[in-house]
Amino acid sequence: MLNGRMMDMPLLISSIIDYAADVRSSSEIVSQTVEGNIHRYTYADSHRRTSQLANALKKLGVNEGDRVATLAWNGYRHFELYYAVTGIGAVCHTINPRLFADQIIYVINHAKDRIIFIDQTFVPIVEKLVDRLPNDLIYVILCNKGDMPDTSLPKPLCFEELISSEASTISWPKLDERAASSLCYTSGTTGNPKGVLYSHRSILLHTFGMLTFAADVGLTPSSTVLPVVPLFHANAWGLPFAVPLVGAKLVFPGAALDGASLFSLMDKERVKAAWGVPTIWLGLLAEMRKQKRKPQEFSFMLSGGSAVPRSMIQELEKDFGVDVTHGWGMTECSPVGSTTTLGSQTKELSFDEKVELKTYQGRRMYTVDMRIVGEDGKLLPHDGKAFGELQVKGHAIIDGYHEDEEASVAAMTEDGWLKTGDVARITPEGFMMLVDRTKDLIKSGGEWISSIDLENAAQGHPSIMECAVISAYHPQWGERPLLIAVTENDVTLNLEDIHEYLNDKVAKWWLPDDVVFVEELPHTATGKISKMTLREQFKDYKFEHSES
Repeated sequence: MLNGRMMDMPLLISSIIDYAADVRSSSEIVSQTVEGNIHRYTYADSHRRTSQLANALKKLGVNEGDRVATLAWNGYRHFELYYAVTGIGAVCHTINPRLFADQIIYVINHAKDRIIFIDQTFVPIVEKLVDRLPNDLIYVILCNKGDMPDTSLPKPLCFEELISSEASTISWPKLDERAASSLCYTSGTTGNPKGVLYSHRSILLHTFGMLTFAADVGLTPSSTVLPVVPLFHANAWGLPFAVPLVGAKLVFPGAALDGASLFSLMDKERVKAAWGVPTIWLGLLAEMRKQKRKPQEFSFMLSGGSAVPRSMIQELEKDFGVDVTHGWGMTECSPVGSTTTLGSQTKELSFDEKVELKTYQGRRMYTVDMRIVGEDGKLLPHDGKAFGELQVKGHAIIDGYHEDEEASVAAMTEDGWLKTGDVARITPEGFMMLVDRTKDLIKSGGEWISSIDLENAAQGHPSIMECAVISAYHPQWGERPLLIAVTENDVTLNLEDIHEYLNDKVAKWWLPDDVVFVEELPHTATGKISKMTLREQFKDYKFEHSES
């Protein structure tokens, strides 16, 4: 083999914050804090404080490979932890506060965390768990000295005191790019949460993949970007790494994620691009309708986590001029796997044709390969018709879970592809569309019904705020769809109203056999509707309406 004559330098996360401080030094990072004020500083300021934090961590005895946990909202201190922890070779373990108490206890112990950094909001949560956490765990509260809470946590440290006397420069260690950098646990819908252990190399390559579609989703040097997707979940979909590289202004919303608060912050800070889940956008959209306008300069929205209803895409684009991009990914994929960035070849399409494509989950990101496999294990064609389990592989996709061999074996194929658990179609042009989760498909009378497609159709009803479809036992057909919905402003609907609306949108045999109206739907720790919870709630449901 003839080797190239190139410098062999490791791909390290620390290089991102170094670059941002050097080349994008004056770009702002704005945070809505849990204390209620707005904090502003620059990438250069962030680099200095990150260096101070890194030096403080070393004084606390944090070594390469040690796990350092965070339990915090999206804010500048959490952002600093992303870089300080990984920069010295430790592993940044972001904990989702929406996990159940037993799950939080499990992930802290399973990860063997040495230190945990906690926003004041979450101190009461941790206080209740202390007796079941490691005895030598160090607790640091993310606040100023004057804001330190009166807490029962053992010997809590104040973040600002911890870093105040440290040097504001650092020489980052030369790490192996394959060394672990970050740890995030899945939400654990079945069994204990599973740990996804990222590397410096995987994070950098995932970030480079994101930059191939950056301009299409508003990630440009002149832009202002709001990550509503939390820093405690799946690397905030890569934004803490991609945004500093492009040099855009970053705006962190803290704990205020309701529609009115987001609208106000986005309006004041002139946010151009925002990323989050559909449940968040429902609240923002309601506020936009109320004010009959969008936040000034708001132009790009990326939505992931669950399918975006066609009606939402149409309204945002047609009525408010917001370009909606649909995304798909998994914690296991770092997490972005695909986006519906259309490209120049679709510019001649009509508005409705473009919206149709945007209801898909999009084309694969660079560094991600996709295939679909039938029940017999055979590969299926990318013809837009055949559907099967979606499997992926790539530079930023797991080859197994952290210290969980049983789950690792179950998740991977013999030839090294990750089983996503999603059922999908892929068109000849490469657009992937989720049909369902493997466990959420409804088999009625031997025929498959996509709960996702039925949900998306029902979601378009003007009086339905949010809905879910699950299967329920039927004596004749085996399974039939049950629609569970939340209506807008206590509007009264019935099954006939739903059928009338859906008649020209889905096949007759897809029509739900019944509808149940509820005040709210259960959500997982990542903001998705919890079908598992609904199936448990309605496990004994018997249809009152059925057609033979």
